[in-house]
Amino acid sequence: MSALKRSMFLFALYMCSILLVATPVAAQTPTAAVSLTCAPNNINIQVNPGAIPTGYTTCTVGNPTAYIEKIAIMVTSDGMATASPGNLYVGANQEVDFQVSVRAQPYMDVQSRQLTVSATVQEMNGVPPFNQADSTNTMIINIEQYSLVQVEAVEPFVQLMPKVDKNFEFKVYNLGNQIDFMKVGITDSSRKTLEEAGFTINLPAVKVQLESKTAPQKVRVMIRTPKNQGWTDAYHVLDFYAESDFACQNGGCMRESQMVTIYVRGVYLPGFEVIPALSMLALAAAVVGRRLNSEDEEEGATEWRECAPGL
Repeated sequence: MSALKRSMFLFALYMCSILLVATPVAAQTPTAAVSLTCAPNNINIQVNPGAIPTGYTTCTVGNPTAYIEKIAIMVTSDGMATASPGNLYVGANQEVDFQVSVRAQPYMDVQSRQLTVSATVQEMNGVPPFNQADSTNTMIINIEQYSLVQVEAVEPFVQLMPKVDKNFEFKVYNLGNQIDFMKVGITDSSRKTLEEAGFTINLPAVKVQLESKTAPQKVRVMIRTPKNQGWTDAYHVLDFYAESDFACQNGGCMRESQMVTIYVRGVYLPGFEVIPALSMLALAAAVVGRRLNSEDEEEGATEWRECAPGL
């Protein structure tokens, strides 16, 4: 029994010695770790004409270990261009900030895309880590809506007679990057001036819905010219406009207008204009006067011959 006890004691002593040696080695094995946070998580980008279509987010990468870490930065942006550092050295128990920029294409349609930033430990004190350590942050890129309106008059100049009906057509374009409602109408000053001159104005539609960057919507304005124009011609202006409903709701009404010149003829003798008619009357009077003078001269010469027959 004493020999068995001695053997068990030696075996236990051997195992304790192994544990005493292995425990410090395991405790000295470095474990890689990294943390990553980014703000803001929603990146809004303006892509309207004149804007710089770029957005930013600021990320913070942290090293909670007691070793210097080399951390690789990877950015994926769902097909959009990005700029960021490729890798960073972060000291023990320290943090480093860096910026990620995202660039969109000008005039892009309204949409949302995903931006992912990842941080991975590549080295610890210049040696590859024994474990995989990474951290990921996901954000949303929002392409903001903008409005852009264009108006075109089908007939910018029209000549009409008094008391006639005319349908004026205007083409309204939505050049923005999202579906929009367009308020259409005649400016107050133009409507007031035309109605005081005797025009009758009727606008069937006051708001139209337009898809982005598609064929224009035709808007009609029905006009009746004055019943009595008088003896002179007159020029009038019809000022049509289209206004983005989205722009007005967001604090900056965007209005585009197009003017049409309406030439209303005065009342003349059938087939005659005022100046040509006066010219023809003056010419006729001159011809008649010349004939009368010729007849008087011929009549005087005849009387003179009768008084002097021998001549």
